[in-house]
Amino acid sequence: MGQPVRRFTLGDAEALDIADDLAPLRSLFELPDGVIYLDGNSLGALPRSVKARVADVVERQWGQDLIRSWNTHDWIDLPSRVGNRIAGLIGAPEGTVTVADSTSINLFKALSMALYLRPDRRVIVSEAGNFPTDVYIAQGLADLLGQGHVLRLVEPGQLASAITRDVAVVLLTEVNYRSGARHDMRALTTYAHEMGALTVWDLAHSAGAVPVDLTAARADYAVGCGYKFLNGGPGAPSFIYVAPEHHHGLRQPLNGWLGHDAPFAFETDYRPALGIEAMRVGTPPILSMAALDAALDVFDGVSIARLKAKADMLFDVFVTEVEAQVPGLELVSPRDPVWRGSQVSFRFPEAYAVVQAMISRGVIGDFRGPDIMRFGLAPAYLRYADVWRAASVLAQIMRRSEWDRPEFKARAKVV
Repeated sequence: MGQPVRRFTLGDAEALDIADDLAPLRSLFELPDGVIYLDGNSLGALPRSVKARVADVVERQWGQDLIRSWNTHDWIDLPSRVGNRIAGLIGAPEGTVTVADSTSINLFKALSMALYLRPDRRVIVSEAGNFPTDVYIAQGLADLLGQGHVLRLVEPGQLASAITRDVAVVLLTEVNYRSGARHDMRALTTYAHEMGALTVWDLAHSAGAVPVDLTAARADYAVGCGYKFLNGGPGAPSFIYVAPEHHHGLRQPLNGWLGHDAPFAFETDYRPALGIEAMRVGTPPILSMAALDAALDVFDGVSIARLKAKADMLFDVFVTEVEAQVPGLELVSPRDPVWRGSQVSFRFPEAYAVVQAMISRGVIGDFRGPDIMRFGLAPAYLRYADVWRAASVLAQIMRRSEWDRPEFKARAKVV
């Protein structure tokens, strides 16, 4: 399943674009001329609706209505409203998701709460090769608690055997940031529960890209960022999900004033708000949250399953052409679409230089160390002809060794 069966021509790709029922979504984005953007898994493209929304918040709501906007424009409940919109994209009930802080901070909250509920256990299980911030947060929290917690990092194929009855929490990113490989959330969560452990899922490369059903999977907690496939803009706030069964007595370790049950009572003692509102900490970043809210308009009436189906076909067009022209590249991403997200990753020793050479030719992908070329497949704005042309550019660069130039090997601060 998922194995490309034939090589596509440019004409084939263009025919697919003509027949694509998702093609109108492209017009909802600002996309620079002459650029093929294959980095939406790192920073989503700008939805046109965001510019007008942010301008209105700045010029009218902030500029004219000033502090009154917390009430007149209901800024105070924006985290909940945006959270409910994201809930619909990840299979979560209304009132179980809120938008606040960064992914790292929300991971800290979720992991802290999960460990609190398993006081007799000291092991956190995660995947070797998980995104660094997930690992760092787990390490830092274990050190902070000083109660002997340990982080057990294992290879993906060894996860089930590593989830033993001493495990408190299983902390996993559903779609691996390097390879795009996707875990079976439902099966792993079920097994973790059988072993008495709780689960925290990082949906950074899942939300808006692949069908997610947190309810069906019975996930305990989940977090994710707003700036990748959700297109919320650089540094867009994160979201956090808490399963309904954990809402009673819900309390997280960062007792900020907006997580209080009555923040404007200004009481001395902390009383957590009921339910998901207890996940809030400080004043929400209204400008970036409004941008994320507007960006989510792109998903109105759009099936995530349909987006994933298009991403899978984009994968086939791209991979078939690359492998036909550059057979020496190693495909890292799973061929079976069930077990991958919306990206293509190839391994090459000089991956960084190749990506820079592609960027110089107007094809923007990205690099992940030590040797991964990573190309995001954002089906809302990518055309089949785009990925076919991107594959041709990659092939030309590889055949001619265009990457072998000093300017392409000089590492920038952000890689």
